[in-house]
Amino acid sequence: MNLETQWVVGFIDGEGCFHVQINKSETLKVGYQVLLEFVVSQHCRSINVLHALKARFKTGVIRKESSKPGETGRQYRVRNTKDLRSIIVPFFEQHELKTTKRIDFRKFRYILIMMERGEHLTSEGLEKIRKIKGTMNLKNLR
Repeated sequence: MNLETQWVVGFIDGEGCFHVQINKSETLKVGYQVLLEFVVSQHCRSINVLHALKARFKTGVIRKESSKPGETGRQYRVRNTKDLRSIIVPFFEQHELKTTKRIDFRKFRYILIMMERGEHLTSEGLEKIRKIKGTMNLKNLR
């Protein structure tokens, strides 16, 4: 399946997510780990589109969406920071999203830059990331 660029942009506007996760960590100085991921979810009937996205971006994995029995969702995920920075972010910088997801992307990109500078390894930087995360993915509309 060959995906046209504008189709990908529209599809991600509807089905994609730029996710920031903060997990407790015993091994890190600040006590928390920041994980970034680009995710697209689909019912298993549409798994072919996830494989096409993976082929287009040449990175990421396809996994079951949940470990619950009977769940049929699948996700295309990119978590590798290097691939996020060199593949995913440049794609959406060049081909801008059309919905409010564009704002989430910009926040995601900013957090990625903060992490590249090591700001996530300080209490102040971690708190700033928490605040930004709290405004992403429709939370700012509640």
